[in-house]
Amino acid sequence: MMKLLPIAIWLALSLSPVADPAVTAHPHHWTEAEANDWYAKQPWMVGANFIASYASNQMEMWQEETFDTVELDRELDWAQSLGLNTVRVFLHDLLWVKDSSGLEHRMGQFLRIADKHKIKTIFVLFDSRWNPFPEAGLQRPPRAGVYNSAWAQSPGATALMDPGQTRRLLLYVQEVILNFSNDKRIAAWDLWNEPDNHNFGDYAKIDPSNKSALIEALLPQVFTFARAALPTQPLTSGLWSGSDWNDPAKITAIQKIQLDNSDVLSFHNYDGPPEFEKRIQWLQSYHRPILCTEYLARSRGSTPQAILPVAKKYNVAALAFGLVAGRSQTYLPPDSWEHPYKETPMVWYQDLVRFNGKPYSPEEADFIRAIATPPPVQASKPKGK
Repeated sequence: MMKLLPIAIWLALSLSPVADPAVTAHPHHWTEAEANDWYAKQPWMVGANFIASYASNQMEMWQEETFDTVELDRELDWAQSLGLNTVRVFLHDLLWVKDSSGLEHRMGQFLRIADKHKIKTIFVLFDSRWNPFPEAGLQRPPRAGVYNSAWAQSPGATALMDPGQTRRLLLYVQEVILNFSNDKRIAAWDLWNEPDNHNFGDYAKIDPSNKSALIEALLPQVFTFARAALPTQPLTSGLWSGSDWNDPAKITAIQKIQLDNSDVLSFHNYDGPPEFEKRIQWLQSYHRPILCTEYLARSRGSTPQAILPVAKKYNVAALAFGLVAGRSQTYLPPDSWEHPYKETPMVWYQDLVRFNGKPYSPEEADFIRAIATPPPVQASKPKGK
């Protein structure tokens, strides 16, 4: 006997204005065949991690007081002009607590704008980087001359350490995905960014000492609750550290959870082509599609000219970190935490476009545009009689 979907899920899947009837929900970990069939239908994903230039963190990006559709339209137009077709965008659980219906509405606005520019979106729900004690509302200004100084962890340390908030966090995941579970404008759901990252400097000192253990217990539940929303898009959580992701003896407990539960595999790499290629080869043994959801560190040899040809060779998605230089200040290198920069360096660490829409480097922009743009379809000649 066929099991009936809960009415809320049925409505979400059947009434979505952008529902794709050819796409099927998978209430289970996708098989290799299902994942590869999905990937075969996608264009080669070339894109960027996107935080609007007006925002120093996720709160300023999405809160009603600062959300700016005019600026989003302008900046995503710049992305389209570079030939980009995918952006990765971070959410925050406190945004859902503060105004769930408002966040849902603004996500819909964002998706409409991105779709207008022929760009699909990967949403990130949780993130273990930077400030462990986030607060919704008015955000403190970024520190002058410092890389990504206002970024906020989600969940923060307080919620992560409080068992009473676990269900809230899991329902946030499920409800956000449920609202967009059949939305063809969404490429994938990245459930947790760098879950085992303990930060550095002052933030490392105030992260929970048992942070990894807490996330190790929570991450499988995050995948379970995400999958219960019956998304038609794949789920993932990206690996970022380690010496060999193909060796079971060298994989951490959290990495094993990521590998065992992700429908498509994702990873980060900020080194040059040899290391980038090596990490792709580690992941190829799992026989699933591979997305590099973060690259670009020019001073370390991770540039579009160096990385994109390797990604294209292996048909691996590649998303640079940072689109437009703005309040996140990711054009500055991370060592600015120790020695704040008084001037913008000649060689940017990250970001592709200046605040006025001009590319950081015209040569770099031309290269991205050329490699990302698919060749024109040749019209077939009629056969002679």
